Order: sequence, then C-alpha cells, then structure tokens
Amino acid sequence: MNTPDGWTQTLGAGPLLGIAAGAVAVLLFLIIQLRVHAFLALVAVSLGTAFATGIPAGDVVDTLTEGFSSTVGSVGLLVGFGAMLGRLVEVSGGAQALTDALVGKFGERRAPLALGIVSLIFGFPIFFDAGLVVMLPIVFTLARRLGGGVLRYGLPAAGAFSVMHVFAPPHPGPVAATELLGADIGVVLVLAIIIAIPTWYLTSYLFGLWIGKRIVLPVPDILTGGKQIEHDENPPRPRTVVLLLLLPLVLIFADTGLDAARVAGWVEEAGWYEVARAIGSTPVALLITVFVASYVLGTRRGRGKDMIEKLLDSALGPVCALILITGAGGMFGAVLQASGIGDALSGALEDIGLPVIVAAFVIAAVLRVAQGSATVALTTAAGLMQPLVQGSGFNTVELAAIVLALAAGSVTASHVNDSGFWLVGRFLGMDVKTTLKTWTVLETAIALVGFGLASVVFVVV
Repeated sequence: MNTPDGWTQTLGAGPLLGIAAGAVAVLLFLIIQLRVHAFLALVAVSLGTAFATGIPAGDVVDTLTEGFSSTVGSVGLLVGFGAMLGRLVEVSGGAQALTDALVGKFGERRAPLALGIVSLIFGFPIFFDAGLVVMLPIVFTLARRLGGGVLRYGLPAAGAFSVMHVFAPPHPGPVAATELLGADIGVVLVLAIIIAIPTWYLTSYLFGLWIGKRIVLPVPDILTGGKQIEHDENPPRPRTVVLLLLLPLVLIFADTGLDAARVAGWVEEAGWYEVARAIGSTPVALLITVFVASYVLGTRRGRGKDMIEKLLDSALGPVCALILITGAGGMFGAVLQASGIGDALSGALEDIGLPVIVAAFVIAAVLRVAQGSATVALTTAAGLMQPLVQGSGFNTVELAAIVLALAAGSVTASHVNDSGFWLVGRFLGMDVKTTLKTWTVLETAIALVGFGLASVVFVVV
C-alpha cells in the first residue's frame, strides 16, 4: 500500500522503527498477557500506530479499511471455499480413505514425509493459503489416526507451501523480482526447485518433527463444524479424492500456462483468453471444485440437497473468526506500509556497503519484518537492488541466485503483522506464543537455509 496522497512522512527511520517495535510489543502484551481477543487487539493497535506515525487523521480509517478489505478479499474466498471442500472431503470419509492409502504406501513413520512431498507438488502452481486449506483435511485426518499432535503433520505441509510460494515461479514474488533484475525465468525456476527441496527438508520437515514432539497439540475441529462425526461406511476411493484435489491445481496451472504463452507471444488476449484466465483464477478454481465435490461426494452418494446445504453451511462458521483475524493482520501490515516505515528502512540500508547478495537478503528481510507481506518485501527489495545489479556484469546464474537471496529474505520472521502468521496459527489451533515458537522460527529457518544455498550457488557456479 502506498502512502496517502498529498502526505509525506517526516519522521526518520529511527523513530519509525521505534514506533513499529513498540506497536508489536503492545500487540503481544494485549494478546498474550491481557488475553484481549486478537481481532480487537489488531484493530486497536493498527489505529494507534496510524496516529503515532503521523498518517493524516482523515486518511486513517481509509488506510485501515483498505488494508483489511484487500486481505479479506484475497483470503476470505479461498478460506471459505477451502473450508467447504474440506468439510465435504472429511464427512464423506474421503480424507480417511486417502490417509489410509498414504499410510499403506509409505508407512506410519514416513507419513509426514509423504504429506510434505505431496504439498511440495501441490505448492508449485497454487498459492500458499489456497494450498494449505485444500490439504488440511488430510493433515487433520492423519494426525487423528496416527497421533502425536497436529504440528507433526501440519508444519511439514505448511512449510512446503511456503517454500514453493516464496522461491518458485510462477508465484508473483519471484516472478516480479526476476523481471526487475532481468534474470532468466527458466534458470530461476530450476535453481528455485534445487534450493527449495533441501530447504524444506532441513527446516519444515526435520524441524516440524522435532518441535512436534515437544509441543503436542490436539487436532482442531475447525474443518469439521464441531465434534467429529461418523464417516460413511462406504467412503470414496482414494483416487477420487486425489482427482478432486487435483482439479483446482489443474485449473490454476492452466491459468499460469496461458499467461506464460501470452508473454511468449504464442496467444493473443482475445475474449476466450480472458474467460479461460478467469476460470483458472484461484477463487474460481476452488468454487468449481466445491460444486464438483458437492456432486461427487454428496449427490452421487445419496446425500440430499438439504444435507449438503447444511454440511457446507457448517463449514463456514468455524472459519469466520479466522478470516476476520487474518484481515486485521493485513490491516496492521497496511498501516506499517502506509506510514513509510519500509521506505525509511530500505533507504537507510542502501549504502551500507555489503556484498550484493548479502545486501539483497538483508534489505528483503528488514522489509518483511517491518511490514509483513513477503510478496511486497520481495518486489520492493528487488526494485531497490535493480540499480546495483544492472550493468554490474553478473552472469545468468548469479542473477538467479540474487533473486533467490531476495526471496529468502522476504520470508524471514513471520510475526503478528503477517496475515499468514494468523492463518497458520489459527488453522493449527495455536495461540500467539506457540505460533511464534513454531511458525516464526520455521519461516526464519527457511530464510537462512535458502539464503545459504543461494549464496553457495552465487559463489561456486
């Protein structure tokens, strides 16, 4: 989000950084110590931060509502449709059937590994939040069946979607950074996959297993509409469930392919092209999948229309609070962006004399911590690095490594100003303190390992 029109931030980086740190400290105190509801605390702290940073009083409410609405607009539909799909898969016994197949194929000990690998594949074309809500029914069912707490299964899956979203094209952050720095998209993609897989294994998988043994949380009821109900005696075949989960993947991947074909000049932006792109957009792809699942897992299996309606309605109630809290997290991040905190910090970092690849990581990391959005941090940092990179004689591989270093920095230290922090924490049934111990640490580990591997590529290749 840009600063309000006609207003210029006059505070320096030091005061702005102090305000941001104070706002985060107050927010954590309200939620953890005083037990204020996260939604109320986020809105109140966002309001106070907007005034403290000098945003004109007439623009404060607009800044808050724009940040809230843009986040809810992107997350609300995905979470709502994903919850409906998850409810259908859960109640039909489809999640249990697919879980049985995974356990039978890989064994109980390797179930988290299998779940993470599937999530890496799903995470290639599908956005983080959409992929997570589609995979959660399987995560929860595995955790119920095998025991050991939800984190043992949830963190490897969530980390897989995060790794792919931040490193690999066609996700928007790495694509934008690639274009800004003039890197080769093919080289970036190949190196992203090479870096993403070991990064996921060392952080999301191994850390997920380790922390899952120390923090054992029960499986939440957020996708079941309350207490677990009895499944169909004759559940759908695992292949049916896989095909349903692949449907949005295929539609979104087709959308990505059409966009790549347009950039390459293979197709023109005709009427059919725009319609096909709309069908392949993430919300529409999930909407289509919910309709198909309603028939395949509901009507075709003898469930009446009234029963299907009640099932879908019961899926929305538990996720309403999650959507509101996530939107309020986006509001807080928008205030930090509009206040100019990120711009002030990036300006102070431009002339610190670090090696290019280290500077790329540090600038992206600071922007991420300051305003919350990984995509905004990545694209903004790439724009700042553009003058340093252009004309410096870097080869194709070095440019790709810089892009990936930027991507690594942009995922650092997910915390209370990141909507993804609230999404993961609430879906997995964690309070704020536990989310900081788990998800924040995991995201920081992804950043450090990813940066280390990108640096090796930069120096050696």
